[in-house]
Amino acid sequence: MMMMKGELWSNLGSTMAAIMFVYAMFRQYFPPQLQACIFQYSKKLSNFMYPYIHITFDEFTGEKIKKSEAFSVIQNYVSDKSSANAKRLKADVVKDSQSLVLSMDYNEEITDEFNGVKLWWSANRTTTKTQQFSFYPAADEKRFYTLKFHNRHREVITGTYLSHVLKQGKAIAANNRQRKLYSNGAGQGNRSSTTWTHVAFEHPATFDTLAMDEKKKREIKKDLVTFSNGKEYYAKIGKAWKRGYLLYGPPGTGKSTMVAAMANFLNYDVYDLELTTVKNNVELRRLLIETSNKSIIVIEDIDCPLDLTGQREEKKKKKKDDKNEGGDPIGAMSKNEERKESEVTLSGLLNFIDGIWSACGGERIIVFTTNHVEKLDPALIRRGRMDKHVEMSYCRFEAFKVLAKNYLDIDSHPLFEEIGNLLEETDMTPADVAENLMLTSDDDEVGETCLKNLIEALKAAKGEARKKAEEYHARLEAEKEEKEKTIC
Repeated sequence: MMMMKGELWSNLGSTMAAIMFVYAMFRQYFPPQLQACIFQYSKKLSNFMYPYIHITFDEFTGEKIKKSEAFSVIQNYVSDKSSANAKRLKADVVKDSQSLVLSMDYNEEITDEFNGVKLWWSANRTTTKTQQFSFYPAADEKRFYTLKFHNRHREVITGTYLSHVLKQGKAIAANNRQRKLYSNGAGQGNRSSTTWTHVAFEHPATFDTLAMDEKKKREIKKDLVTFSNGKEYYAKIGKAWKRGYLLYGPPGTGKSTMVAAMANFLNYDVYDLELTTVKNNVELRRLLIETSNKSIIVIEDIDCPLDLTGQREEKKKKKKDDKNEGGDPIGAMSKNEERKESEVTLSGLLNFIDGIWSACGGERIIVFTTNHVEKLDPALIRRGRMDKHVEMSYCRFEAFKVLAKNYLDIDSHPLFEEIGNLLEETDMTPADVAENLMLTSDDDEVGETCLKNLIEALKAAKGEARKKAEEYHARLEAEKEEKEKTIC
């Protein structure tokens, strides 16, 4: 018996060696045209002998410009089937870290059945090294799902089953949806490009807890609802389904909290865009395309990260510096990388907001925040780009009552009248008011100590403001007298 097995393996080895020899002779001596012809007919023969059809669903479409919606939906559908059938699984946490979603690992295959038809799903990926000169080479990963089924079921699969998969995948995504907070940063292993990374969005802010005039809050909520339900209207008037918000006001007035409240109200994802890490306009456009529907794109402190109105002067300065640089190529490359952080131009940002590429996708809100609205280029914040301008002002009595309810759980108190009068006379931000309302111990009787602390803080702020005003007027008088002496 052992000798028979040995002879079998020996014959198999000889056969494989003969096949490899014939194949090598074929590739070396047969004309390319004849090889192509033989390969073509051999492929037809194999297709005839192999009756299964394969459909591939890539992660990205259009030269890797945009993530495929079909891939994401199929990922949800297959993940739901994987927990019962796959042997190798990956786990991810969703729903406020309270549940696990299992999906099949790469190069794994599961079986599905639909109306008596048997078919197979597999998850795959290929990784290749990019051939480019760089100190930070990156791996180019391609992910895709493959569906395999018998040729005789083609009509059922393409006509009914794929529609079923898309419908089920979207329903699963809605049930498992965990809103995310995205930020743009350097991609892994490739410091010359940026990509979106995310964490779970868990900010608790709502419009009910937002320290703002109730009338203004109702106005903003109504505007948001109108926008989210306006798909057909935007298509009718020929505009991209997006809306711009400009939130402006002093530091501490709740601009970031407003963004969180908007996201929680609409159930949108948040993309926190850091312009200083974006190398150029092309990369800015790519980041926009990669954002999902039902999202808020936020650029905080738009007046600070880049001098968007001074690009020409910056470019002239760079040219002079380039002439003065020595022969250190690595140092020069590192300096060039730093400079690329400021290559986003005003025109590029405007195109990002309402250019042709802004229509890719849909249902997006773009929010700018700033402490100094007067510093911004009028073209950047005009109506049509930033459709709604919202002033985030100092804390007044209506906003204070919201904070008192949030922090102290009280709706009225004898000290409210005095606080209201002081708030009308003194500029204090909601953040500073909230700091004074923080309970310092469990023995605080209905927060009375906190209210008294706030009154003292308001009186101190009022005195400081009066002192600054007196110093300002005194300085003006001194300058006026100095001018009069010079004239004389």
